[in-house]
Amino acid sequence: MQAAGPMDKTLTAWLLLAASIAAEVIGNLALRRADGFSRLLPGAAALGCFALAVWLMSLVLRRLEMGLTYAVWAGCGIAGTALLGILLHGEAASVARMAGLTLIVAGVVVLGAFGR
Repeated sequence: MQAAGPMDKTLTAWLLLAASIAAEVIGNLALRRADGFSRLLPGAAALGCFALAVWLMSLVLRRLEMGLTYAVWAGCGIAGTALLGILLHGEAASVARMAGLTLIVAGVVVLGAFGR
């Protein structure tokens, strides 16, 4: 059995980062339902998702640069949470908001493509 090469480890790190981002976004959705942590299940789900997101990101940091990792994690988390707020909760989808989200996503793409 062959050991994983550098490319495999980098791909794994990016996949773990995607999972961390998903956990953060799900945690944010649960937090909205937790009603100030007065509802047990959504509150526990939010805390669990946030803990999972941080743990996964700690694994990613073994392979990817900290600045790149955090920028991608935060940017994608912000964009994902905002988009799901629009789609699931009827939050405003103004031109300014969509332009801002587009700029965040563009920044993440640039960092990912030219981060090194």
